[in-house]
Amino acid sequence: MVAILQFLGTNCERDMRYVYQEKLQQETAIIWHRQESLPQNTKLVVIPGGFSYGDYLRSGAIARFAPIMKAVKKYADNGGFVLGICNGFQILTESKLLPGVLKRNNHLSFISKHQELIVQNNDNKFLKNYKKNQTITLPIAHADGNYFADSQTLETLEENHQILLTYKDNPNGSIKNIAGICNKDKNIFGLMPHPERAIEKILGNDVGLEMLKSLSE
Repeated sequence: MVAILQFLGTNCERDMRYVYQEKLQQETAIIWHRQESLPQNTKLVVIPGGFSYGDYLRSGAIARFAPIMKAVKKYADNGGFVLGICNGFQILTESKLLPGVLKRNNHLSFISKHQELIVQNNDNKFLKNYKKNQTITLPIAHADGNYFADSQTLETLEENHQILLTYKDNPNGSIKNIAGICNKDKNIFGLMPHPERAIEKILGNDVGLEMLKSLSE
């Protein structure tokens, strides 16, 4: 079961369900944020993109208090796989499930475009089917994608191979060009680009499909 969370303002949950249910033939369920538990047979939790609670206060800052997040934290603490995309990444950092923060883009503008990325580390389940230093292209769409962490945290991320993806041409000011990271145990992943928007060759790009497939295997 792939459990896909839905908050007030989430807008990518149906895209994620399409990927896992129609493309990858996985059982899925959309989980409302006020629920207090995940399905018993959950093998992956996805926190999709959107604008949870209208991004008031800070992106993801209110969503982290939702009842379902307690269940997600317990699930992750027990080794369960969690993926946060865009607003989902922001929710993971606000929930302290991933280190660092995501700030407003350095030019204060919303960005929506195809973005070149570099695979920094592939010794994890999410990027195991990609080559290290491989350049890929995924769509981005965010106003608060400027990743920041202090020097000690950055050193730890680098030592433990937790930096997954970096921007080839930094669009938002992220420190170290960071576009995606994971936790030390490599079961919680967060990234600003949208792999679920790159799954169809007929639309020009299916590079994101392998990422999403690998987490459900």
